[in-house]
Amino acid sequence: MQAIKLYNFPRSGHAHRVELMLSLLQLPTELIFVDLAKGAHKQPEFLALNAFGQVPVIDDQGVVLADSNAILVYLAQKYGNGRWLPADPVGAARVQRWLSFAAGPLAFGPARARLITVFGASYNADEVIAYSHTWLKVLDQELANSTYLAGSEPTIADVAAYSYIAHAPEGNVSLEDYGNVRAWLARIEALPGFVGMPRTVAGLQKTA
Repeated sequence: MQAIKLYNFPRSGHAHRVELMLSLLQLPTELIFVDLAKGAHKQPEFLALNAFGQVPVIDDQGVVLADSNAILVYLAQKYGNGRWLPADPVGAARVQRWLSFAAGPLAFGPARARLITVFGASYNADEVIAYSHTWLKVLDQELANSTYLAGSEPTIADVAAYSYIAHAPEGNVSLEDYGNVRAWLARIEALPGFVGMPRTVAGLQKTA
């Protein structure tokens, strides 16, 4: 099949979600670098792909889609053979719960903490780190009784949550107290086709 074009920025956790999903599905991929530092995502040619001016964007033989979680749904439904997104109402709802988590608490917690240290964002670090730990405690409790986020098998819920949790230490959010979370991260990293996001020497990662 023709390679799926992925417009990405290597240090974007949102873009990494899609890169990871494409790799887990063993789909041929053409990575197209979008230089966020130089404002390439705000140029007319990119805005024609995504009016929000954000990575990631995919072009699957003329099907152009933006928003990382929306892309995960598309890839799972088109190429996942029913494995990555359950079709039954309960299973689908369980996955959606965690997609909402990825777009809410995860984005405003670990992802935002990393924006401070890696990209110089001006959020209140103490507040963001405390918020992150509030939700990591919940996540750790959930994973005490579940192998993966939405059940006994990996789904796009895990793909959506992985990147920013795995890289939380870069934002000074320690994972030391969350054994279930760390075991879950290891299970994701052991999946065939796993590909990681480049680590940034920032936050706690400076001494890791």
